Amino acid sequence: MTREIAVVAFAQTDHRRTSDDLSEVEMLMPVLHRVLDRTGLKTADIGFTCSGSSDYLAGRAFSFTLALDGVGAWPPISESHVEMDGAWALYEAWIKLRTGDADTALVYSYGKSSPGPLRDVLTRQLDPYYVAPLWPDSVALAALQAQALIDAGETDEPRLATIAARSRATGNPHAQLRGPVPHGDYLVRPLRTGDCPPIGDGAAAVILAAGDRARDLCARPAWIRGIDHRIEAHSLGVRDLTDSPSTRLAAERAGAFARPVDTAELHAPFTAQEVVLRKALRLDDSVRVNPSGGALAANPVMAAGLIRIGEAAAGIHRGESDRALGHATSGPCLQQNLVAVLEGDPR
Repeated sequence: MTREIAVVAFAQTDHRRTSDDLSEVEMLMPVLHRVLDRTGLKTADIGFTCSGSSDYLAGRAFSFTLALDGVGAWPPISESHVEMDGAWALYEAWIKLRTGDADTALVYSYGKSSPGPLRDVLTRQLDPYYVAPLWPDSVALAALQAQALIDAGETDEPRLATIAARSRATGNPHAQLRGPVPHGDYLVRPLRTGDCPPIGDGAAAVILAAGDRARDLCARPAWIRGIDHRIEAHSLGVRDLTDSPSTRLAAERAGAFARPVDTAELHAPFTAQEVVLRKALRLDDSVRVNPSGGALAANPVMAAGLIRIGEAAAGIHRGESDRALGHATSGPCLQQNLVAVLEGDPR
C-alpha cells in the first residue's frame, strides 16, 4: 500500500467560551463551507466523510447524526463516525483512501464544552470499577501527573508558567486566549489556572486527497508520511505518569524519528503534559512547538487533536514548515496518543 495521502485544506472556527446562540450544526456549517471553498470541491466531489464528536458533550445519543445536516442531505454520501477526537476520524479516512476506495475525504469534528460541567463529564472516561467511583476530575488527575514530574525533578512550577505564557503569546486569530494571561491562583495544586486549558466551543475540518488529486487541489500538499496511534493501560496505578511510552511507540511507527521535524503541534491540554510529550517525542529547542498556541490557547474537546494536525499541515501549505509532527491525545493523563508525520514537497 504505497498510495500517497495528503492534507490539502484545513479550516476551524474562532473558538469561544460559549456559543449558546449556535447549535452544533450552525457552528459547523461555516467551517465546512470554508474548507471546501479552499479546494473548489463540492459535497458531491467528496468520496468519503468521517466525523468525530462525543454524545456525552451533546447530552443526547447519536448526536452526530444531527451534525450531518451541515454536510447536506443530498447527494447521498459514504459516511462514518468515531466517538473520539477528530484526529481518529482522520486516521479512519486515511485508511479509506489508502485502500483506493476513495480519492478525497472530508474529516470534521466539533465540541461544545460550555453547556455542562466539563470536569465532571470527563470522569466518564475513567475505569468504572476502581477510579470513577472516587470521582477524580480531569484537572485533579492532571495535577497528579504534574506533581509526579516535579517530584522526579523533570520540571518545576516556573517552567510550567513559561510554557503557559509561550502558548498564549500566539498570534493565532482563532485562539480563545491570546496575549498576556495571568498564571492565576492554584486550581488543584501544583496546577494554577494558567496551567489548564480554557473551556470553550469550536469545530474544525480538513480535506484529504490522494496522489495527483492532492496536487491538483493544493499548491503544496502536506503529505502524511506516517500515522499511528497507541494506548496506555486503563488503570492509572500501573502507569508511570512522568512518561508516555504509547506516544513514543506511535511516533516510532509513524517514522517521526527517521529525520528531525521543524515543527510540532502537540495536543497538551495541561502544561505538564508538554514536558512529558517533548521527552517522548525527543523534541529539542530547535523544534517550534505549538506556534498556534496549542490546547492551552483553545481546547474545543473532540476537535483539539484534529486542529493540531490541521495546524501542522497549514504550516506546510504556507511554506513555513517542511516536516511537521501533529499529535492528538484522549483520556486522562495522555492515555491514548496519535502521531502523524507530515511533509511538503521539496522547495
